[in-house]
Amino acid sequence: MRSDSIKVGVERAPNRSLLYALGFTDEEIRRPLIGVVSSFNEIVPGHMNIDKIAEAVKAGVRAAGGTPVMFPAIAVCDGIAMGHVGMKYSLVTRDLIADSTEAMAIAHGFDGLVMIPNCDKNVPGLLMAAARINIPTIFVSGGPMLAGHLKDGRRTCLSHMFEAVGAYHAGTLDEDGVRDYEENACPTCGSCSGMYTANSMNCLTEAIGMALPGNGTIPAVYSARLRLAKHAGMQIMQLVEKNIRPRDIMTERAFHNAETVDMALGCSTNTMLHLPAIAHEAGIEIDLDMSNAISANTPNLCHLAPAGDTFMEDLDLAGGVYAVMKELTKKDLLDLDVMTCTGSTMGENLKSAKNLDENIIRPIGNPYSRTGGIAVLKGNLAPDGCVVKQSAVAKEMMVHRGPARVFDSEDDAIAAIYAKAIHPGDVVVIRYEGPKGGPGMREMLNPTSAICGMGLGESVALITDGRFSGATRGASIGHVSPEAAAGGPIALVQEGDMISIDIPECKITLDVPEEELKRRQEAWICPEPKIKTGYLARYAKLVSSADKGAVLS
Repeated sequence: MRSDSIKVGVERAPNRSLLYALGFTDEEIRRPLIGVVSSFNEIVPGHMNIDKIAEAVKAGVRAAGGTPVMFPAIAVCDGIAMGHVGMKYSLVTRDLIADSTEAMAIAHGFDGLVMIPNCDKNVPGLLMAAARINIPTIFVSGGPMLAGHLKDGRRTCLSHMFEAVGAYHAGTLDEDGVRDYEENACPTCGSCSGMYTANSMNCLTEAIGMALPGNGTIPAVYSARLRLAKHAGMQIMQLVEKNIRPRDIMTERAFHNAETVDMALGCSTNTMLHLPAIAHEAGIEIDLDMSNAISANTPNLCHLAPAGDTFMEDLDLAGGVYAVMKELTKKDLLDLDVMTCTGSTMGENLKSAKNLDENIIRPIGNPYSRTGGIAVLKGNLAPDGCVVKQSAVAKEMMVHRGPARVFDSEDDAIAAIYAKAIHPGDVVVIRYEGPKGGPGMREMLNPTSAICGMGLGESVALITDGRFSGATRGASIGHVSPEAAAGGPIALVQEGDMISIDIPECKITLDVPEEELKRRQEAWICPEPKIKTGYLARYAKLVSSADKGAVLS
């Protein structure tokens, strides 16, 4: 066993003495030691129940003959961090999580790991750690939140809450209306109830083969989530016995499957940052061009919030992620021979899967669209690409041309939107918010929600070298690469320049003569870094561009 390195032989007597200090018996020490990576905390709604999940996992490990040992991982709530300096610390935690988990797992000689994440950067951070450490590992998340209900009975969620603030500033919703959303949008623990980043990544953890079926969709408050956790605890013992490790599961073919499911589900654009970063840790390089190739062949089968009016609990009742994957097999869009954490192939796992509600999961012959939920656009404004969740874009905005309204920070853009200085037809450009320029690549849910809430979602586009929440909808184009702080063309845009967007053709163009852009480039001076000390300053020096997954060098 790997844990023999800390518990076998006279030379390891000092190590064993510290295990005895923990209260371990000889019987417990002789068994495989399973690290239970708990992301429990008391500030993130998606994590407040993880203590219960962790106890269920530990029960499963013990039932299968292992010794569970819990240690923590951090997590930031993107919703609470939104709209202030705290959002700069969201994406950057992905690497802190991966690094600290690597340190704990290797330092203590665990035989296997059960990862318990839930929210946005916590899931990819632990997947990155799993790929890097490469000892037997299984995932079980905290589960999604139930949808809320307003006083009039309408179902609601966090994205509606953010848009309600925009409606208030537009004068179409009063304070009582805002309060209705405030008290009812987030009614339970769990990751917020739409196909936002957290739920996207938990679903893709199933699709890539690192979690048992139901991981992405069983609601946090259901007892089925506890049973799933116990089964995950039992299953890690099988993975340890067979020495099935993350890199046996997270192969290039598995990432292809994950991107295909991503397109069918209509996941968050943040997956275009996280999948390349996870793959990088597994020794696999995937690029944005691969995403468009997959999207071209993958129909979009689901319209969960913010793209539509259905929620994670509905997807669960319809058969979950496996039911979506079963639809995709009807056109041979998945590799079914890949290994999974069940110890069986994906094809074997999907044999009993069934689409139980074709209103929630469209049949593959009747999709919402013939192409996937995400598109990568390229052009002289984004030579290395940018990303849009096309499944959540109004038809009127799939092709758009308008004047640039240029802002060098998210805060300035929000002030202009709320001041009603943005008009139909405009293209809002927010720059110097990329991985280096932010630093930390803030999410732009506040400005995108303000645009939609003020009734401009069908007439105004937003382009940024920052990124978006999975709750964002509309013509919101992020991850512009190269970013402004690296001297990318987005740094050269001037007020009033015309910008052309063609999502079906995957094109984005700054309609300025090449000679003029060259002149502007020669005159451009990189602004002083916004933050010069601490972790964010170190991060800015090490981080790659968004098109490479914003990984650290």
